[in-house]
Amino acid sequence: MASQKRRGEVEGVLAITSRWAHHHPDVRGLALVGSWAREAAHANSDVDLLLLTDKPSIFTDRQDWTEDLGAVSITGKQQWGPVAERRLLLPSGLELDVGVAPTAWAATNPVDAGTRDVVSAGVRILHDPDGLLTRVVAACTTPA
Repeated sequence: MASQKRRGEVEGVLAITSRWAHHHPDVRGLALVGSWAREAAHANSDVDLLLLTDKPSIFTDRQDWTEDLGAVSITGKQQWGPVAERRLLLPSGLELDVGVAPTAWAATNPVDAGTRDVVSAGVRILHDPDGLLTRVVAACTTPA
């Protein structure tokens, strides 16, 4: 399991990213997903975030926003269906994986299988001004 020091660092990163999202109207949702969200992270686990937006290219075509999150570099890019991952390196060595997704990722009628997999593997909503994440989490936890 992750050390108390690493947990504190991750909570600090989440506070920064939450404040950042609150001040960026193009961010329609932000959630912690994966091992940190389900409290199964180890000290070397990366931090996985899901960012919902109506304008993904703002976050995929530019990298100036990554500095606002404290990143020193982008160390990787990958496409996972509609989700464009940007792997950010923080000064401490902690990796922050930001999955940039269109708001349609959170559609609930029906819920996409990939969306259901991500939500089922652990989610902690950090910023949800439109309730998109709240609705998709509810849809994923309601029996069909």
